[in-house]
Amino acid sequence: MAKEFKLPDLGEGIHEGEVLAVRVAVGQAVKEGDVILEVETDKAAVEIPSPTTGTVLEILVKAGDTVKVGQVLMTFSTPGEKAEPAPKPPAAGTKAAAVAEPAEASAPAAGPRRGPVPASPATRRVARELGVDLAQVPPSGAAGLVTADDVRTFAAAGMALGTPAAARPQAAAETPAPAPAPAPELPDFAKWGPVERVPFRSIRRATARQMSLAWSRIPHVNSQDYVDVTRLEVFRRKHKKEIEALGGRLTLTVFALKAVTTALKSIPRINSSLDEASGEIVLKKYYHIGVAVNTEEGLVVPVIRDVDNKSIKELAVELHTLVQRSHARKIGLEEFQGGTFTITNAGALGGWTFSPIINHPQVAILGLGQGRLQPAVVKKGEKGLAIAARLIMPAVLCIDHRVLDGADAVNFLKLFKQIMEDPDELLMSLV
Repeated sequence: MAKEFKLPDLGEGIHEGEVLAVRVAVGQAVKEGDVILEVETDKAAVEIPSPTTGTVLEILVKAGDTVKVGQVLMTFSTPGEKAEPAPKPPAAGTKAAAVAEPAEASAPAAGPRRGPVPASPATRRVARELGVDLAQVPPSGAAGLVTADDVRTFAAAGMALGTPAAARPQAAAETPAPAPAPAPELPDFAKWGPVERVPFRSIRRATARQMSLAWSRIPHVNSQDYVDVTRLEVFRRKHKKEIEALGGRLTLTVFALKAVTTALKSIPRINSSLDEASGEIVLKKYYHIGVAVNTEEGLVVPVIRDVDNKSIKELAVELHTLVQRSHARKIGLEEFQGGTFTITNAGALGGWTFSPIINHPQVAILGLGQGRLQPAVVKKGEKGLAIAARLIMPAVLCIDHRVLDGADAVNFLKLFKQIMEDPDELLMSLV
């Protein structure tokens, strides 16, 4: 009997992926653990191993296909298995009921299932948001796995069929959410000149989905300040070679990681997430900072964990390695997860000031621009003032106004600025 292989759950929040390559052919013998497919899910390329030892009977996907969790990708025959004979049709004149199995022997019993329901954390979160009882949801995944799509379909069916309020998703029963407006029809652009169409998928589509979610759910407010990084730049140049000898790269983002963590400890609510389902603010006691990296395929945000426990040297090496691996697409999916705050620095591209979008479900993001020489008023002697050229870097903090207020943003930037303008504390971290 052929054994089906379905796209497994590849991580929290992952519902589908794009097939990058098929690494086997029909008739090929494989061992359990051999790589059979490469799939790109959101922002990471993942190698999919064979779940069994056997022979490839059928390949149902090709490079470029978009596949969903639970979808059949291949079938295998395994050693020692025999093909099951097809069921024989009933003999002429025999009633179908005489040969058919009783309905209760082949169909699952109606009503909720008993015991734990197999479902990923992402699916459980969707169920909580929609107020759906997972035990009521018919599964479509392998081995009875309930997928996020199953939950959404169940919720939509409950509304469409007028399910009684007791069995209907709570959120929908109380306040039905309006259906999203259909995308407007586009004109025929080819009427005015030559065009080219390229697939909207991979990282670009994942980014679009995440940004749409963040922009639609979060009321953004931003606060801006300017940081004099003149002394910090002198410090950076002084230690640049030392860090390069260790395999790292000493950039302003490295210093920003330490400064941000100090500021987050001072204002804990910025290092949080809003749990709308429970009506709670989740204050995180760890400091995993995401850093936006611009790659040829699009923007990705790998996460550096436990920044508060690492020195400037360690962060310089880890960040440089992470950036290189992001460009080479050699980074694991888990390295994009668990971030509590995000830094995005447009300075390397020559960008000045801008207002970034918060990386949901975080509640704040810091955008940094290029340090540029600007005229500034500086102290001269004990009481005197003078105009001097200083290296000024813009910093913009965008906050979720449901959780944070303008005072939180101002105080965060004030502390961030104070740390970045005085590198003595950072110097101690180099030891």
